Amino acid sequence: MKRIALYAGSFDPFTRGHADIVARGLDLFDEVIVAIGTNESKRNLFTAEERLEQISRFYAHEPRVRVVTYTGLTVSLAQELQVQALLRGVRSSTDMEYERTLADLNRHIADMETVLLPASQRFTHISSTVVRELLHYGGDVSAFLPEGFSLEVSNPHSTTTQA
Repeated sequence: MKRIALYAGSFDPFTRGHADIVARGLDLFDEVIVAIGTNESKRNLFTAEERLEQISRFYAHEPRVRVVTYTGLTVSLAQELQVQALLRGVRSSTDMEYERTLADLNRHIADMETVLLPASQRFTHISSTVVRELLHYGGDVSAFLPEGFSLEVSNPHSTTTQA
């Protein structure tokens, strides 16, 4: 049986920290599904479709990574896709407490396990929020994006940056 993990988040934008969790997840699982959650009440820099395009393009040559979008509960998508575990990264003790609560809840409601990976030390300062703010003010975000990752999208009015 294929071991599949679901790595869910907003990924707005996808950072070096996210890519590190995917790479480390591939050491543990046969496949990692990057699931881009959509929340209409949240203001995003990139649309779900743009994020899907960006991340799919980045992993185009990695057959063990699949990228999808979804709405609703992450655990419901995990059950639908028949994954074995949820994959999550934690940068701080605050993240750890939050993720522990979600892991307990997901185990309770769906018997779904969660694998928590501590962020690699060199990426703990990177967050999508910081990258969005830097982009908003015209800052250079290339150091925070995976090597070769492009924020280019089909929309000519969107931000374009490549690491």
